[in-house]
Amino acid sequence: MHIDGGCHCGHVRYKAEIDPEDVSICHCTDCQSLTGSAFRVTVETKAENVRLTAAPPKLYVKTAANGRKRMQYFCPECGSPLFTTGDGEAAAFWGIRWGSIRQRADLVPRRQIWCRSAVPWIADVPGLPGVAGD
Repeated sequence: MHIDGGCHCGHVRYKAEIDPEDVSICHCTDCQSLTGSAFRVTVETKAENVRLTAAPPKLYVKTAANGRKRMQYFCPECGSPLFTTGDGEAAAFWGIRWGSIRQRADLVPRRQIWCRSAVPWIADVPGLPGVAGD
């Protein structure tokens, strides 16, 4: 599937080829901290399938307690998270942040990871009262 997207302010833009089956939810505490939310949704694809079409993103390298590095790419202007990848062999795959994808409504998560870190109230969200707008 062909997708395109970018950051909130439009400074960083990209095009990519993805498999819509490769969408996942991550409940890890790093994703919670980096998004300011209960989880993050990402679609993984080969690095060669992502092409930047505007300004480059900024890089933040997160080193885990086990020494593993995760590259976190975001817009230097508005701070929108855009991509993640690893180092070494893991750099062959990029995770594209779902919120930055223009076609995100067509991309349904197929799996969840780091479920032991999921906030306990996540299952209650569908039952909360809601309004269509603000």
